Amino acid sequence: MPSVASMPERVSRLHRVRIHRALSRPNLLFGADRELVLVTGLASVILIFVVLTWFSAMFGIAIWITIVGLLRLMAKSDPMMRTVYLRHIRYRPHYRPTSTPWRAY
Repeated sequence: MPSVASMPERVSRLHRVRIHRALSRPNLLFGADRELVLVTGLASVILIFVVLTWFSAMFGIAIWITIVGLLRLMAKSDPMMRTVYLRHIRYRPHYRPTSTPWRAY
């Protein structure tokens, strides 16, 4: 039976693999989901440069700041919320109890 003194010796011989933090962290931009921030920025820039008035510029900037703030709140509660929601809406409300969709009851 091994003694207690030999236990740390066995643990120290284990092979350890470092997992870099960048591989396990969500991909965020400005603290929010990257794709949603980029789409929001693109929509705001299109609004600003298509209408070309001071009002549209202020409105586009205000919309962008507001939506990015809301997206940051969303990412703070769950950084993967967008992917979870997209998977959720793909689920059907009812699945038939068959192995394939073409099989009859």
